[in-house]
Amino acid sequence: MQTLSRRQLLTGVAAAGFGFPFIIRAVEPKAKILGTRVISLRPNHYHGWPTLARRKNGELLLVCSGGRESHVCPFGQVELMRSSDDGKTWSFPRVLLDSPIDDRDAGVLETAKGTLLATTFTSNAYDEYYLKKDSHKKWPEEKRSRWLAAHNRVPAAARKKELGTWMIRSTDGGVTWSPRYDSLVNSPHGPVDLKDGRLLYAGKNLWREKTWIGVCESKDDGQSWQRLAQIPTRKGDDPKQYHELHAVEATNDDLIAHIRNHNKKNAGETLQSESKDGGKTWSEPHNIDVWGLPSHLLRLKDGRLLMSYGHRRKPYGNQARVSADHGKTWSDPIIVSGDGAGHDLGYPSTVQIEDGSLVTVWYEKLAGDSLAVLRQARWKLA
Repeated sequence: MQTLSRRQLLTGVAAAGFGFPFIIRAVEPKAKILGTRVISLRPNHYHGWPTLARRKNGELLLVCSGGRESHVCPFGQVELMRSSDDGKTWSFPRVLLDSPIDDRDAGVLETAKGTLLATTFTSNAYDEYYLKKDSHKKWPEEKRSRWLAAHNRVPAAARKKELGTWMIRSTDGGVTWSPRYDSLVNSPHGPVDLKDGRLLYAGKNLWREKTWIGVCESKDDGQSWQRLAQIPTRKGDDPKQYHELHAVEATNDDLIAHIRNHNKKNAGETLQSESKDGGKTWSEPHNIDVWGLPSHLLRLKDGRLLMSYGHRRKPYGNQARVSADHGKTWSDPIIVSGDGAGHDLGYPSTVQIEDGSLVTVWYEKLAGDSLAVLRQARWKLA
């Protein structure tokens, strides 16, 4: 009898004339990497936490937190890049949002109606990490003056009011954008389309007095959002240690949500919750035996689900897994990139282009460099 991995399909049938079952090994997907390269176009800046989307006209949109000096700083902006040739070339980034504090993880979606939605959240973590600890007093004068000038663009009370979870909207293909408005929750890669015309946003209600994770919905093409359901907490877990969700709708109409987990049980792994009633109720999060996070979910053209996630231990890089049964089981890991210099990388997102191949973009601090870049891989499932 063959020995199978725990994620492989076990199919037992009676062997003719023998009276015992035999097992057929499922074929595990592998990746053929067609090319990997750096695509960010501002070499003197730190780039973080990108999201990639493919429009119905074939154009690729890429948003990230740009204009930065480091992983935590007061300079973050939401930037947008475009590609009309499946990621072979990219436009110079355009700044979509630049608040007086740090604009971080950026998501992007084209809705079924052709509207573009971009998401982010604001943070003053740089103040907690550096300024309040007086670390800046040891910095060179030029850097200290620059950070303090950015920090003091608005007074302390105004900085606190800037904290939030934000969305902007464009109905003309991204030429003009609305003012930012509250999206109720945030997650790195933003909301998703559902078949019934709703938009679903799985995320966390950052900066609120009572923290919860769950889903919000929009019935007006992203103009407004309403809380739909909270995702329950697994027994023994602290919900404050759940972060950075993303969701997808499977072909059988199930909704799958992935959660970044930092509870002691399964720390650093991705948990999964499911809904069978359009997001009104959700299962208790459970382990899917995937070390790595956060997860970006994509439904492929053939109906399978793909999860892409950062892998912050050797081999440092980004991995993907495929589910052929609507998220019930996931394949063994597929190495999209495994040449990272350290843990400051990840947050990959993936799109499928016309020829069926995949484009994945992530951020990464390369060896010997203090600034993170955007890297892109084009690959195929073999």
